[in-house]
Amino acid sequence: MPIFNDPTAMVDPDTIPRQVLAFGIADVDNGFELEAHSHAKGQLMMTMRGALTCEAAGGLWIVPPQCAIWIPGDILHSVKASPSIEGYSLLVDPAMSSTLPEACCTVSVTPLLRELVIRCATFPILYPETGMETKLVSLLVDELGMAPLEKFHLPMPEDRRLRTMAEEMISSPSSRLTVGKWARRIGMSERTLHRLLQKETGLSFSRWRQQFQIVLSLQLLSKGETVQNVATELGYESPASFVTMFKKSLGSPPARYMIARQGGQRPGA
Repeated sequence: MPIFNDPTAMVDPDTIPRQVLAFGIADVDNGFELEAHSHAKGQLMMTMRGALTCEAAGGLWIVPPQCAIWIPGDILHSVKASPSIEGYSLLVDPAMSSTLPEACCTVSVTPLLRELVIRCATFPILYPETGMETKLVSLLVDELGMAPLEKFHLPMPEDRRLRTMAEEMISSPSSRLTVGKWARRIGMSERTLHRLLQKETGLSFSRWRQQFQIVLSLQLLSKGETVQNVATELGYESPASFVTMFKKSLGSPPARYMIARQGGQRPGA
């Protein structure tokens, strides 16, 4: 498939009679946005540079460099890419998706998975359905099914009041309002807020806020923001306190984590 400079101009992948499709996305200077859509083929979106933000299945997903998001077929999703994004997309027919995750998830891109996606993206749109191409496509799907999962998902609540709180927190990430103040602000008791948020997202208020900070920090770091700027953006009193939170959550301090990502390695590996 070709390298696309304008992903919004792509054809419907379900109209192409191949079970697996791969294509590249390169040097989209201003980034791009794809409105909510779906297709029968499942989709893997992998970034090499820049970051993708995807809203799907009631959550927000951040895809930093050397990582990918898997979206099963027929799931409504929208996509926003940062400027100068570079990456690849893989589309897999349901007939070949039995070993792949049944729900949206972020996956760590192993060196083999990365090279297989890149190689398959060089195939013509209607590549031969026998021979070397078919073997590589099959190996690619098998490797994707074994890829380790990551933690770049922010579940979004469905309750209107909690959704308002979540959206306000996202738009003002430096706000340090307590759970009690948020409860009063959205018109519910603190106990109800805790109960509903846990029920709808599976996370407590403190864990949801921390996950939001991890997701947003990865997005900012992928854009080249400094640790100090990210700490300030998230409302931390010092970069050190932000680094401590980041390391506790992801196992490495931000700078080392991003260097490993840019090098195509799993941090700590």
